[in-house]
Amino acid sequence: AAIPVNYITAHHMLFEFGNLRPNKSVLIHMAAGGVGVAATQLCRTVDDVTIFGTASAAKHDAIRKGGVDHPIDYRTKDYVEEIRKISPKGVDIVLDPLSGADAQKGYKLLKPLGKIIHFGAANVVSGPEKSYWNMIKSYMGIRNYSPLFMISENKAACGYHLGHLTDNDELIQYTAKQLITLYEEGKIKPVIDSVWKFDDIGQAMARMHDRKNIGKVII
Repeated sequence: AAIPVNYITAHHMLFEFGNLRPNKSVLIHMAAGGVGVAATQLCRTVDDVTIFGTASAAKHDAIRKGGVDHPIDYRTKDYVEEIRKISPKGVDIVLDPLSGADAQKGYKLLKPLGKIIHFGAANVVSGPEKSYWNMIKSYMGIRNYSPLFMISENKAACGYHLGHLTDNDELIQYTAKQLITLYEEGKIKPVIDSVWKFDDIGQAMARMHDRKNIGKVII
């Protein structure tokens, strides 16, 4: 239950969209979450990949042990400034589950021929209830990508949603087989944050919304 969605999502973003290769650099937002952990482990299957990961300070030891080279506390630091201190030219790949203003910041962080891959809008979520104000702010902050603008900067923007690939059996099966092989070789191993009864799904969702989890929350 902890493998398919997280690891297929991370694998498609890194290797199908991102074309991850040795000596590249990746920014993983929400690096302690299920997709973040999966992406970190998959990056570690490629030689000499530098990983930046955003997470609250309390999670830094966990994500560092998991393979993140440079944990950044997004609550107290400007991750753009912190990354440029280490890599002045920016990064090659940004995995963005945040959207809003962070989409613009991530795009600006890209090196030439870099890619930002959007796969969520976590900035819309605020507390236990849907925030229409946050939705409006997030929508207004989203970058409108112009092809001519991207041509002049040699950058790319991608969008990913696994739920819209469920009719693409060949691709899903191909990726799943690769992941099974990596699991059997001990190169990936899901981190289970917690397991909940279905009746407690509200508490499980709240744990994710409040960004308290490290790894996969399972119902």
